[in-house]
Amino acid sequence: MKKLKANEPTKSELQILSVLWKREQATVREVFEIINQQRPASYTTVLKLMQIMHEKGLVERDAASKAHVYRAKTKQNETGRQMIQDVLHKIFGGSALKLVQQVLETETTSAEEMKEIRKMIKQAEKQIAAQSSKKGKQK
Repeated sequence: MKKLKANEPTKSELQILSVLWKREQATVREVFEIINQQRPASYTTVLKLMQIMHEKGLVERDAASKAHVYRAKTKQNETGRQMIQDVLHKIFGGSALKLVQQVLETETTSAEEMKEIRKMIKQAEKQIAAQSSKKGKQK
């Protein structure tokens, strides 16, 4: 069984974070209502998870009003970047090629998404070329 880092979100915590990222902030009741539409959930379970997430530093809580308002402490792309780096190194030995191959073999990719991926690759190639030329000039 996979051992999680102390502040690495679990699958259930990621579901809560997704709600907070979309709404920017929400009460436990609001999060519960959204999650309960997606899958059966209990209010007390959502409450307990959000309390644990607060202790882990994943969310911050504003206790100024009767109903505490929660916000994600990190942005979605920051959490995603950290989790992708973990997967990249733990599963694919640091190989971006193997990671991308797995994604393209596993997930259906639209023509529009492929076009965007190609743009990203071209942009990354330009950045690498620029970095290489800077290093060459510094020597």
